[in-house]
Amino acid sequence: MPNLMVDFIISLDGYAAAEGWPGFWGLEGPEYLEWVSSGPEYEHTALMGATTYRLMSGFAAQMPDDPGFAEMNALPKVVFSSTLETPLSWANTELVDGDAVEAVREMKRTSTRPLRTIGSLSLCRSLLTAGLVDRFRVVVFPVITGATGRERIFDGYPDVALDLVETRTFDGRLQLLEYVPTVLDGPPGTGD
Repeated sequence: MPNLMVDFIISLDGYAAAEGWPGFWGLEGPEYLEWVSSGPEYEHTALMGATTYRLMSGFAAQMPDDPGFAEMNALPKVVFSSTLETPLSWANTELVDGDAVEAVREMKRTSTRPLRTIGSLSLCRSLLTAGLVDRFRVVVFPVITGATGRERIFDGYPDVALDLVETRTFDGRLQLLEYVPTVLDGPPGTGD
């Protein structure tokens, strides 16, 4: 059974993006970009929602010669949406318009490739709540975007205990934290 990893980049205060800031908050460095665009990170099936699909497929179309997007173009991708229609423009992308949780549960039963999310906050929240997420990874960017932050990542999440299994620092400033998540039924120590 393949593992499912939820994968986010976040500001220190938990935002996915910030108004007026460049992508990666302008802090992506060569070590991080090399890690993102190479190696075993690209031996998986990418899962995303419609908003992320529209954004990422647009970037891929604008930058066809970018090595990172060349890898993404070749990668098998599944987009969960009731608003998109086939045929999809991004190569190697399958559209699923049914229940995402049930579809991913079936993919975990039948697929041999690891599964990873790209963005897609509500999809990730649903998959975690359903107990389907095996790993939860964040790369923390050293900025606080309290005034301009958009898309608070953890709003609406259940309580989750996280066991740290890997850490890494990129370019002397970006911190990767990888966890095994356990969704809690109630506050810790209540016996619920």
